Amino acid sequence: MYLFYISINQTIMKATITLLVTLFFSATMFAEVTLLEKNALVSLNKATNGEQWITKWNLNNPVNTWFGVKVIDDKVVAIDLSNNNLSGTLPQELSNLKSLQTLNLFKNNIEGSLPTTIGELKSLQVLDVSFNKLSGSLPSEITSMISLKEIHLFMNNLSGELPSTIGALKNLQILSLYNNDFSGVLPESLYNLKSLRVLQLNSNKFSGELSSLVSNLVALESLSLFDNKMNGQVPLNLEKLSNLTEMNISYNNFKGLVSRKLAKKDMLSLTMVDQYGVASTLKVEMDKDKAVASEE
Repeated sequence: MYLFYISINQTIMKATITLLVTLFFSATMFAEVTLLEKNALVSLNKATNGEQWITKWNLNNPVNTWFGVKVIDDKVVAIDLSNNNLSGTLPQELSNLKSLQTLNLFKNNIEGSLPTTIGELKSLQVLDVSFNKLSGSLPSEITSMISLKEIHLFMNNLSGELPSTIGALKNLQILSLYNNDFSGVLPESLYNLKSLRVLQLNSNKFSGELSSLVSNLVALESLSLFDNKMNGQVPLNLEKLSNLTEMNISYNNFKGLVSRKLAKKDMLSLTMVDQYGVASTLKVEMDKDKAVASEE
């Protein structure tokens, strides 16, 4: 009788555990984001012609089953719709995704400008809308996105100057804006980005000088300013950037002497073009130490 009683208890316990596990996974499966976040996603779907996407959303199903949407604790934390034939524009309602950490819309056909409300995404760490058809300027509101680590906006039609407050993005590690129509001088606050590892501004219309403050970018590993309209002396204290392994600042209007070490770092050996489009390499200062000292 005693053994029979133990057997019944064990059976009841197993059944209870099975029921609890089933209820947990059922609750997880049918967990739903807030109506505000769901509506933000629906707005994205409609604004970018969701019916034409390669992989479409069934808006009648739970949000956590929608392609490219990652939900944790009933909050949308990531959207990856790269190469999915999105067209149209980005809706203002994206700002309602307060927990969003990654927005990846790489290689689509999105037009229009970045909505100014994007600055309300304080949790966003990765913004990738590269290889689209965006136009207009980079909204200054983007510099209030204090969690940003990566900005990928290359291969678009963006124009105008960089926001003067871009240095507020203290956590930024990658700024990739190549192949656009950005212009103007590089803002001084840019040189405050001490976490920046990759700076790709090539094939734009940037002008003015590269400040000697570039030596503040102590984490910089890759620097590309190729094919712009920058001028003045090449800052010789670029040599102080010990982590810099890739550099291309050729096809600008830089002038003056450079060190042999800097010339070797540049992929095109510091080839510049003059006002007539004639290309020539900068002269190398043989006494490297003297060249650096002269700038300091």
